[in-house]
Amino acid sequence: MEAQQGAIRTVALLLVAIASVSLLVGGISIMNVMIVSVTERTREIGIRRALGGRMRDIRLQFLCEALVLCLLGGAIGVLGGVTLSMTVARMAGWITSIDSEAIALALAFSIATGLLFGFYPAHKASKLSPIEALKTE
Repeated sequence: MEAQQGAIRTVALLLVAIASVSLLVGGISIMNVMIVSVTERTREIGIRRALGGRMRDIRLQFLCEALVLCLLGGAIGVLGGVTLSMTVARMAGWITSIDSEAIALALAFSIATGLLFGFYPAHKASKLSPIEALKTE
């Protein structure tokens, strides 16, 4: 029993390590996508700022975009994971159940990743000077 529980702990730690690396890579990808989005939309940001857009409004816009991107990715991941899990279980003849708390936790981590890695690009966008932003091409 002790050997079996030790093996289960080892597998659980391995899964946590893999999930952590995946979240880090996904977060860096989200940050890069959002930085490119900010760079491509510099004139739009400049126009919004010149017309009275507040820094927090622009920051909120880009944070919302990062959250939508992460939630969409999280939903696709959950759907793919559930589908794959059920398919493998059906093919192997296993009885399996999927915990709704695990799905909620996965989506919560997706939201946290969006907030954490989306904040820098959103902050960068909100700090753009309207004059400098309108000069860029």
